[in-house]
Amino acid sequence: ETLTALFNGSPLLSLLDVFSGGTLANFSILALGLNPYINASIIFQMLGYVIPSLEALQKEGEYGQEKINQYTRLLTVPLATLQAFGMYALLKGQKVIPNLEPLALLSLVLTMTAGTVFAVWLGELISEYGFKNGVSILIFTGIVARLPITLGQSASIVQSQDLLKIIIFLAVAIVIVGLVIFISEAARQIPIHYAKRRTESGLASTSYLPLRLNQAGVIPIIFAVSLVLLPSLLGQFLTNIPNAAVANVARSITTAFNPQSLTYNLVYFFLVFGFTYFYTAVVFNPEKISEDLQKGGGFIPGIRPGKETAKYLSFVLARLTVVGGAFLGMVAILPSFFQKFVGVQSLAIGGTSILIVVSVALEVIREIEGEMVMGKYEGLIR
Repeated sequence: ETLTALFNGSPLLSLLDVFSGGTLANFSILALGLNPYINASIIFQMLGYVIPSLEALQKEGEYGQEKINQYTRLLTVPLATLQAFGMYALLKGQKVIPNLEPLALLSLVLTMTAGTVFAVWLGELISEYGFKNGVSILIFTGIVARLPITLGQSASIVQSQDLLKIIIFLAVAIVIVGLVIFISEAARQIPIHYAKRRTESGLASTSYLPLRLNQAGVIPIIFAVSLVLLPSLLGQFLTNIPNAAVANVARSITTAFNPQSLTYNLVYFFLVFGFTYFYTAVVFNPEKISEDLQKGGGFIPGIRPGKETAKYLSFVLARLTVVGGAFLGMVAILPSFFQKFVGVQSLAIGGTSILIVVSVALEVIREIEGEMVMGKYEGLIR
C-alpha cells in the first residue's frame, strides 16, 4: 500500500510505472523493464557519431547492426545493475523498503538485472521470429495492459460534477490519435523512372519512393521519454544525501524536471525532435538508395543518378524531418499543456502512453501489410 501510494502521488514515478507496464509499482522481477536496454541503445547510437569504428559498423548493414546489438546487450547488464541499486536507494529513502543486508541487497540487484536481461531476450525473440522491433512491441504490450488502470484512475480523480474535464480528456486523446496517424502516414512521393521498363504505350515505367514525414517511427518518443526522466530520478536519489548543498541542488533538479514543468516539456520536445532527426539518419541511407536505384536502372526525373540523387534525397528528407520532428515534439508535449488547464495529473501520463501505443500499432499494421504483399508476390512466383 505504501508503494502504491508513493507511485500515485508522484507524476514522475507514475509515468515510469506506465512505461514499465505496471511492473515498477508492483516491484516485480521485471521492475526495471527495458529502460537499461533503451539507455544502452541511445549510448551506442550517439557514440556512432564520435567513434569512427562504430560509425563504420553502422554502415555495414545487417552484420554491423548485429554487432552493435551485441555490444548494446553487453552494456545493458551494468546499466541494469546501477539502475537496480538506484531504485533500491530511492525506495529506501522514501521509507518504502528497509535497509537490507549486503547479501539481500546483492540478491535484489541481481534479480532485477536478470529480469531486464529476460525482457531483452524476449524482445530479441520477437524481432527474430515476429515483428522487426520486439522492444517496441513489449513496451506497447505493457502500456496496453496498464492503460485501463491509468484511465480508470483518471476518471476516479475527476468528480461527477466535472463532466467537462472528462470530455476534454477524451477530446485530447482523440486529437493525439489523429495527429499521430497523420504524422505516421504523411509522405512525399518521389517519382522514379525506369528507362528499360516500358508500359504498353511505350513510355518509361514509373514508380514512387515514399519519404515519410516521420521516417524514424516510434523510437524517438521511446528514447526521449527514457532520457528526460533521468534528471528527476537522479534528483530524487540525491535528495536523501546528508550533504545539504547537494540535497538542495537535487531538490531543484527534481522540481525543474517534474513532468508538469516547463523545463521538462521543453527538454522533452527537443529530445523528440533531435532523436527524430538522428534516428532517421540511422534507418534511411540515401547513398544506398541511390546505389540501388542506379543498379536497377531507375532515376529521378531531372536528377543525375549516383551522388546527385543521394544529395537530392538527403535534401528532401532533411526538410521533411524538420517538419515531422517538430510536429511530433508538439504532439508529445500537448497532453502536459492540457493537463495544466484541466488539472488531471494522469492526462500527461495517459497522453504519452497513447502516443506510444498508436505509433507502435501503426508500425505493426504497416509491417503486416508489407508481409501480405510479399506473400502475394511469392504466390505469383510459385
